[in-house]
Amino acid sequence: MRTTPPLRPAYDTAASQAEIQANLVDIQQRIDAACRRAGRSPAEVRLLPVSKTVDEARIRMAYAAGCRLLGENKVQEAYGKWETMADLSDLHWAVIGHLQTNKAKFVARFAQEFQALDNLRVAEALDRRLQAAGRSLDVFVQVNTSQEDSKFGLPPSQVLAFARALSAFSALRVRGLMTLALFSSDESHVRPCFVLLRTLRDQLRQDAPQGEAFAELSMGMSGDFEWAIEEGATTVRVGQAIFGSRALPDSYYWPEGGQPK
Repeated sequence: MRTTPPLRPAYDTAASQAEIQANLVDIQQRIDAACRRAGRSPAEVRLLPVSKTVDEARIRMAYAAGCRLLGENKVQEAYGKWETMADLSDLHWAVIGHLQTNKAKFVARFAQEFQALDNLRVAEALDRRLQAAGRSLDVFVQVNTSQEDSKFGLPPSQVLAFARALSAFSALRVRGLMTLALFSSDESHVRPCFVLLRTLRDQLRQDAPQGEAFAELSMGMSGDFEWAIEEGATTVRVGQAIFGSRALPDSYYWPEGGQPK
């Protein structure tokens, strides 16, 4: 059965803990409903709230509402928030945007997850920094399933070779694959991106040296996460439906042509 969640609604700004809490409850109910339609358990799907551009006061409200892991696109913004809110010792951070090699030192210092790995130079830089710090890092390999030139991520044809190379980096704990689907209100265009990621994951679990580690699929955002869940997502990255619409256009946050969370 096809579902048609709105892809470009204007989300009201959540300005209080109660409003953030209400949005979290609503998202969880939608996750539960999508799981029921797909014959899955809601326990299989993790909600990753995305807090890019959200100020400290509202992040603290989200923490009070129960959030303990937040996703951020820009490394410097995430690192600054981590430093500022160091008193929240159990608040963890996932970097979900493109990473330049020279900023790997920051991610290695504070992040719990990195969900946009698509470059062996970045993998080597992260591994070296993590080894020096005595840390490890959960990583997701980003795949360009829409095969748009404007997007980061590996072409699907290169994923297996890349996955095989990752076994050399012992501080990187491979968790699965991540993608940004085509940004469209046409379900028939969006779903194939999710299907492709799931198919790649299944192939990796059979053919990659550490294939069993590729268990997770991070896919689906505010406008399409229900479709992603129905196609196998284990992590959905939701920002605007929790915190509200952003003031600037999507191109400001995703200059490479990516999509809003």
